Amino acid sequence: MTTLLNNPLRPALLAAARSPKLQSTVTRMRATRALVDRFVAGESEPAAVTAVDTLLDSGRFVSVDYLGEDTTDRDRARATVESYLSLIERFSSRRSNTNALEVSLKLSALGQGIDRTLALENARTICTAAAAAGVWVTVDAEDHTTTDSTLSIVRELRVDFPDLGTVLQAYLRRTEADCAELSGPRSRIRLCKGAYNEPSSVAFQGAREVSDSYLRCLKILMDGRGYPMVASHDPEMIEAAETFAAAAGRSSEDFEFQMLYGIRDQEQRRLVDADRHVRVYVPYGEQWYGYFMRRLAERPANLMFFARSLISRK
Repeated sequence: MTTLLNNPLRPALLAAARSPKLQSTVTRMRATRALVDRFVAGESEPAAVTAVDTLLDSGRFVSVDYLGEDTTDRDRARATVESYLSLIERFSSRRSNTNALEVSLKLSALGQGIDRTLALENARTICTAAAAAGVWVTVDAEDHTTTDSTLSIVRELRVDFPDLGTVLQAYLRRTEADCAELSGPRSRIRLCKGAYNEPSSVAFQGAREVSDSYLRCLKILMDGRGYPMVASHDPEMIEAAETFAAAAGRSSEDFEFQMLYGIRDQEQRRLVDADRHVRVYVPYGEQWYGYFMRRLAERPANLMFFARSLISRK
């Protein structure tokens, strides 16, 4: 399976993800819509809820992300909080006996770049509403410069919300140690490979290096006392998760697989049919550009699909 580090255009695409000029150009292109619709559940809350209901009806779980990051405006950060509160209110009527419903937060969208305390309190507001509604919360990972701040906020929030999840990225050299520290009772760690353009001083650069790191980290989490969330589309990682879980005596209730909305749908269904918990990461909102570009960077096939869309439109 082709991994994100095998795409020679990856650095340029990840740089483009932070370019306002390119964002303006790409978001105005009609041909972009075909691929965006594959990865994003829509720009509005009703569209996201429709996608969520379809996934729940198929036996899958969901983690919904209101797209946005790098907020430098307090009003925008507050608007993000309000969007999550509205979504959680909709979810409250869908309470079930399982933790099928979850929201994912990016702390930079909650004001982390403005003031740490602002992001902490905004996240606390969302966690409080989610706990009352029976909805899980996971704090997303972003680029390595935010990792220390993010994990410190997670630790503080977990005092009151011990089931709060967070994301660790296997391509960071520090992550093996972070997994060992954060794999205690009631911890929930989403382990992914990583999707940002990081320097070699902090991140593995080769695809095999990243995969090997993922396997080491996954083994630590499976042998730990928390709830591992295996975020990967890679068949090697999925098979390893099954092997490590069996060796650790974990049942299907003790870990889950996670995949992105619109990617490997057949594999998601296969795992559900095999009585595995599968959670689909469902992004929505108008600020889809950065997320979209990172999906293009992950696999050359995504970029080729986009290029064919452009050509066919012309």
